Amino acid sequence: MPDFFEAIRDFLLDYLPKQRCFSPNTALSYKQTLKLFVRYLQDTEGLRLKEIKFSTINKNHLTGFLDWLVLTRNCSGNTRNQRLMALRSFLEYAGQCDVAQMGLYTAALAIPKKEYYTKVVEYLTEPALKTLLEQPDASKEKEFRNLVFMILMYDTGARCHEMLAMKICDLKINNASPIAFLNGKGKKQRCVPLMPTTVNYLKKYLEHFHPGEKSNSNKNVFYTVSHYQQHEMSSDNVGKFIDHYGRMAATVCPEIPSKVKPHMLRHTRAMHLYKHGMPLPLLADFLGHSSTETTRIYAYADTEMKREALNKANIVRQNNPIPIETWDTDEELILKLSGLS
Repeated sequence: MPDFFEAIRDFLLDYLPKQRCFSPNTALSYKQTLKLFVRYLQDTEGLRLKEIKFSTINKNHLTGFLDWLVLTRNCSGNTRNQRLMALRSFLEYAGQCDVAQMGLYTAALAIPKKEYYTKVVEYLTEPALKTLLEQPDASKEKEFRNLVFMILMYDTGARCHEMLAMKICDLKINNASPIAFLNGKGKKQRCVPLMPTTVNYLKKYLEHFHPGEKSNSNKNVFYTVSHYQQHEMSSDNVGKFIDHYGRMAATVCPEIPSKVKPHMLRHTRAMHLYKHGMPLPLLADFLGHSSTETTRIYAYADTEMKREALNKANIVRQNNPIPIETWDTDEELILKLSGLS
């Protein structure tokens, strides 16, 4: 077997799952990138499988592959950058195993990311969120469950799959400082505080939906019932009831987006925390982001924050005219200020 494919095998079967502890979904993404790269080398570069070796691959193959993704497969700039990151990771691993391959990794590092338009984060304003949470009829069992789900999702900034995977033992609501444990991507667990209002709703919910259940129970917090049997709630179920309440809320609040999706509650919590002063590194930790680069999208999302900053700057100047530049005609001062004198 060519050295290239031996490295792929060890990278996918040993390095990613055992050494890096990547989730199956992340490992699958890397696998798809390498499959596409091999396909490109076969179909576009005309190489047979046995000819695909590290010694036959160069920087032109790497850049050609990335161009092929965009021009032939119509991939977005974001997808192209993700494929580049996966290739870099694989080539770095290959270089660590055999220093002769470090040149190819260096070549991959020299390829810049593609600039692309980032869609503005959609989130709910505080009045819009309040209106959304007013839509469920808490006197009805199923709607009360939906209400608690949305309140907890917002309060914790959880992803939908983290909410669905949450067990009763993950909630510590009788502590002096109530918390919830969330199991995120790559089996990473994080701990988030719970607000008093959320705790009150959770206590009522658990009393009704899990009567007599012990606090260390491994039962799912949220579930559906069919034929008198409890079943795991699906993300489709969550999407349907949140969209339903969103359409109801839109009839009374113009600030509600055209379609409200579950992940919007996570974005909403993040934006509200950022607007109220939470620094990006702390927000990244709260959301379970491995890098603050991912969290940085919230720094560019809110026009109102920019408007307020501009207004504050205007208040500081107090509408006074911009001062005249005293050095404008003083050539000696200009040279002195620039360090040339």
